[in-house]
Amino acid sequence: MRGILASSVGATCAAALALPLAPPATAVEAGPEPTAGAATRAAGTARPDVPGSTQSLSLGPLTRDRASGAAVLGLAPRTVRPFSLLGVVWDDPAAELRGRVRVRTRAADTGAWSDWRDVETHHADHAAGPGRAKDAADRVRGATAPLWVGESDGVEIRVQPEPGEEESAGAGADGFGVGEFWAGDHSVLPSGLRLELVDPGDEAPEEPRTGVMSAEATAASEANSALAPLGALEIPALDGERTRQEYLTLHGAELTEQQRAEPYIGPRPAIVTRRGWGADESLREKRFVYTGKVKAAFVHHTASGNNYTCAQAPSLVRGFYRYHVRSLGWRDVGYNFLVDKCGRIYEGRAGGVAKPVKGAHTMGFNAGTTGIAVIGSYGSEKPSSSAVKAVARLTAWKLGLHGMNPRAKTYLKSAGGNLYRKGKKVRLNVISGHRDGFNTSCPGGKLYKKLGTARSTAARYQGR
Repeated sequence: MRGILASSVGATCAAALALPLAPPATAVEAGPEPTAGAATRAAGTARPDVPGSTQSLSLGPLTRDRASGAAVLGLAPRTVRPFSLLGVVWDDPAAELRGRVRVRTRAADTGAWSDWRDVETHHADHAAGPGRAKDAADRVRGATAPLWVGESDGVEIRVQPEPGEEESAGAGADGFGVGEFWAGDHSVLPSGLRLELVDPGDEAPEEPRTGVMSAEATAASEANSALAPLGALEIPALDGERTRQEYLTLHGAELTEQQRAEPYIGPRPAIVTRRGWGADESLREKRFVYTGKVKAAFVHHTASGNNYTCAQAPSLVRGFYRYHVRSLGWRDVGYNFLVDKCGRIYEGRAGGVAKPVKGAHTMGFNAGTTGIAVIGSYGSEKPSSSAVKAVARLTAWKLGLHGMNPRAKTYLKSAGGNLYRKGKKVRLNVISGHRDGFNTSCPGGKLYKKLGTARSTAARYQGR
């Protein structure tokens, strides 16, 4: 597998897949650009009780790249139903998109087109885990990172293969050739390229919903029943003493006398539940999958850009969830937790925040770990101090439930990946970055440099 792309585009932070279930979204073939009125009528036909939707558009040849002679695939500017997040998917999860993906979008409120923006294309993190190829072959797709663009109703995209050794000076100012239509060989790109446009749906509720909960929503909420009432939008924060009392109540029988006398666990932080951020529980696989003792936490970034407000963060989480399940074919959102730039923590994969839910975040090391994604891109931009502090608060509590010291190291057995062979025992920090277990730039250099601060702060919260 290829490691980090030799371009300014880094690696996305999705990861090895747990056993997938949901098929990709129903395709909507790209035809002639509809009128604004037609798009409005199409949007009006959506069922109002369905939280969100996905448009899937096939990419076709646009022109010939003068530098490489390869076909540039994409879509001409067009009106579409409203969306806020996008990504590109393709048929074979083992294939790589070796090229550059650029998009521009039209804001729904102003009608203004954005500048061209890069979409992170690195694929290897998305590949099916070792031994899963047969399971994934016809249901899981390769994919780019999702990109948050805000509410939009127009899009243009171009996918340019990596240039060859010979380059000419004939490329257009935007980096793409502007020659005649070219339907030549574009086999350098993976087959089945599609643009996924995700509408994350209505805003999350501010008050507990009334009425009967679905069986799936009830199950997801009941998984946190020891921490919050059924249907709660948020698991409340606890102080240190109440957290220790809860810890002894839940785990006292499993602890040694010394652990009962001096439990090292950080105060439980407030966590927005799946119901709180508005998860459509009918999308995911019904059953929950658990792992053993959580011995480490892997920190990621979502690589989705930083152009979002904290009020929009629940919409981003719903968008990631829908993209992972409907577009990529995963069983649920890959991360166990997500953190926004204001330091708010969100429950990720269903099964209970205090339980060892098996995520899909770090290929080779999804067992015995938890995955935490900071929403945004942190290759060149520093994460907020609030986000770093939230990672420390979350890990102090989550790792404390399993007696782990955030400043220590631990051994994990690799299930196989592009950095460690299957079966190899690897010594890693209890709080590690995605790049420590997989050859990727995730969680971005700027966030990775803050992990030392997160470790020492988390240990202090535990009373060490």
